[in-house]
Amino acid sequence: MEEKKFVTELTDINEDLSQWYTDVITKADLCDYGPVKGTMVIKPYGYEIWEHIKEYLDVEFKKVGSKNAYFPMLIPESFLKKEAEHVEGFAPEVAVVTYAGGQELAEKLIVRPTSETIIGEMYSKWINSYRDLPMIMNQWCNVVRWEKTTRPFLRTSEFLWQEGHTVQPSEEDAVKNTKQMLDIYVKMCKDLLAIPVLSGRKTEREKFAGAVDTYGIEAVLRDGKCLQSGTSHYLGQNFAKSAEIKFLDRDGELKYGYTTSWGVSTRLIGAVVMVHGDDRGIKLPPKVAPIQVVIVPIASHKEGVLENTEKLAERLKNAGVRVFVDDSNQTAGWKFNQWEMKGVPVRLELGPRDIENNSVVAVRRDTHEKIVLPLDNIENSINDLMDKIQQNMFDIAKEFVDHNTFDVETMEEMIDCVNNKKVAKAYHCGDEACETEIKNETGIQSRVIIEECDDEHKCIKCGKKAKHKAYFARQY
Repeated sequence: MEEKKFVTELTDINEDLSQWYTDVITKADLCDYGPVKGTMVIKPYGYEIWEHIKEYLDVEFKKVGSKNAYFPMLIPESFLKKEAEHVEGFAPEVAVVTYAGGQELAEKLIVRPTSETIIGEMYSKWINSYRDLPMIMNQWCNVVRWEKTTRPFLRTSEFLWQEGHTVQPSEEDAVKNTKQMLDIYVKMCKDLLAIPVLSGRKTEREKFAGAVDTYGIEAVLRDGKCLQSGTSHYLGQNFAKSAEIKFLDRDGELKYGYTTSWGVSTRLIGAVVMVHGDDRGIKLPPKVAPIQVVIVPIASHKEGVLENTEKLAERLKNAGVRVFVDDSNQTAGWKFNQWEMKGVPVRLELGPRDIENNSVVAVRRDTHEKIVLPLDNIENSINDLMDKIQQNMFDIAKEFVDHNTFDVETMEEMIDCVNNKKVAKAYHCGDEACETEIKNETGIQSRVIIEECDDEHKCIKCGKKAKHKAYFARQY
């Protein structure tokens, strides 16, 4: 007899993760499609995930001296053209305003795809001496990139993000800041999202337009593809020179500053869904879940059930737990399936027998395990349970990554590895043309560099001396 599926409306996650994702993000109430092609509306349930990410990062950024600010969405076209490599990298994605206020504009305006140029312009006005450095600011905002192929959260024409921009007095300070911010992203993914990431420097082909070096984090998804989930860029003096960011140093000389930028976006919500989801829907780590505990009253028509449910909810709320009571007229089975699909970490079932026994049934979303918990000291029991779920979700995701990354020595091995939903680790010469050939022929791209080479390893593609070892995979 065929096993009954819990949520029949979802595509089988093991057969087609991409379609499963498309199904679940709207059914789980995370978002909806906007009226303009390539845009999305983030619904409250999805937006609260972003709020928890913001809350975490805001604290971490301020620990390293960053202050929040806001810069205009519209950028004069001339600003973007000052940095030739930067404008070339973004040209295909730029949205341009040519008409406003009832007339043609004398100068076209760019809807920001990122803010290096406008922030650099303002920094050049604000920075005069070494005493003004380092200048570290972050803004929480939206950007517009006119993507050809879109998918909610993963790649949309407009998305929310944070972008930090710094000016440092020396190359050493700038490189230190670049790596420091990457470490914050790695820590956030582990502690908050329960996602182990691949992290490191990007290849020359994959780095940010105009950067000296780009560092990134990559989430490994259930189908073996990678999702770039955050970047930190060392920009050298490229943007400082184009924006004339100079400062009078201690030695009395006028010098250009060294700049960095770093950012993550609402793409992280897509990463959470595609790393942790299963055949029943999404699974949310407790620390980032909008609802950490849903309470389903059983036989709610019976005396005392609803009253005791509300008392339980109030106790948990007072203990800092995000709680929702589902006292709707739907059947208990429908509620169980619905909240499992929405990824709520803990479901509590409270009925007449539980009340009589001074207990409640807890069901873990991560393992589907049922546990009977005494109502005495329930606050501590639930918080302990959520800590266990958070850690278990990270451990499972880490084990998946560890068991699905393999060393390969030939192109045939790499293609076979990636086709079997794995991530390959391979040596490469570092030549952009060679890397482009790999992508054009196979669809496989480098993600981040694992280590630099100082011995006689050969490039997996061209056979020349390898410059580094890197992760290779297909990407979203």
